[in-house]
Amino acid sequence: QVQLLEFGGGSVQTGGSLTLSCTASTNSYSGAWMGWIRQIPGKGREGITAIYVDSGTTFYADSVKGRFTISQDRAEKTVHLEMNSLKPEDTAMYYCAAGHSLRSIMQTLTPDYWGQGTQVTVSS
Repeated sequence: QVQLLEFGGGSVQTGGSLTLSCTASTNSYSGAWMGWIRQIPGKGREGITAIYVDSGTTFYADSVKGRFTISQDRAEKTVHLEMNSLKPEDTAMYYCAAGHSLRSIMQTLTPDYWGQGTQVTVSS
């Protein structure tokens, strides 16, 4: 069983920045994708970014490309999501996710594990 513990989030004004972190409690931190899925109020969920922990390969949804950066600290089994140039439409609950395929995080939104979620609110 893997637990994902999220840190960060909060409120910021348009154009501001926030960083989210997610630490995986697992003895095996390999062969997996870790990323973030967000739930926007009144809308569905969206897979926004993922990183392959073995190679550091990253993917981004168009909605966040160029503004968000995912990175990892393999020794700490932690991924970070640096969010810059935040917009009101980025307001959402952000969930850390871990899965065995990129598709599970970015498309089907069915990762093997979910974090507890952290709220990000961007005011205009």
